[in-house]
Amino acid sequence: MSIGEVLAELRPEFPDVTISKIRFLEDQGLIEPDRTPSGYRKFTSGDVARLRYVLAVQRDHYLPLRVIRDHLEAVDRGDDPPSLPGGVPRLARLVAEDGERTDGARVDVRLTRSELLESADIGDALLDELESFGLVSARPAGVYDGDALLVARTAGELARFGIEPRHLRTIRTAADREAGLVEQVVAPLRHQRAGQSGAKADEVGREVASLCVRLHATLLRAAVERQGS
Repeated sequence: MSIGEVLAELRPEFPDVTISKIRFLEDQGLIEPDRTPSGYRKFTSGDVARLRYVLAVQRDHYLPLRVIRDHLEAVDRGDDPPSLPGGVPRLARLVAEDGERTDGARVDVRLTRSELLESADIGDALLDELESFGLVSARPAGVYDGDALLVARTAGELARFGIEPRHLRTIRTAADREAGLVEQVVAPLRHQRAGQSGAKADEVGREVASLCVRLHATLLRAAVERQGS
């Protein structure tokens, strides 16, 4: 959606909201809409849900932006936002079960080792194994991002079925090969001279990667069904 379409959707519930207000909340880091190659904002349903949550808790609970930001960061980690008297519009978790943002965007969080262990609900030993097999790694600053959180959490859930990090190396190898396939598609776009070639390459890369994920999931499901038949 464009910013005008977002405004039209929010106005019935929040008559005082303006385009300037939406831009201000973006400047404060509470929403991060994508941009088209021409620079126009492109909002997803997830962005609108975040805006509705922010506007509701501001109006009904007078929460300062720093507190609202803490709520949103909790959601980005896959947790539920704190409950408030009288309730607020439910803000869906942005991390879905398949490890993707429900609004299609990348999860951008920064966690210390102890925060990662707590958020993923795993122990030191499992994280050590994940790191030793190259499945999880910290950024240069020693913090872990949203991808590390999703991998760690999923590995913890698989561990309950007896699947250990050493068993996941084949998945990592397959992912690296699929990434190479995506790179073959986008590499020529990055070398074009047009000013927007980088943005175009990123957009195409995301689309091809999404198709690969869909194909992988379909083939895996079909293989499991064949084994059970």
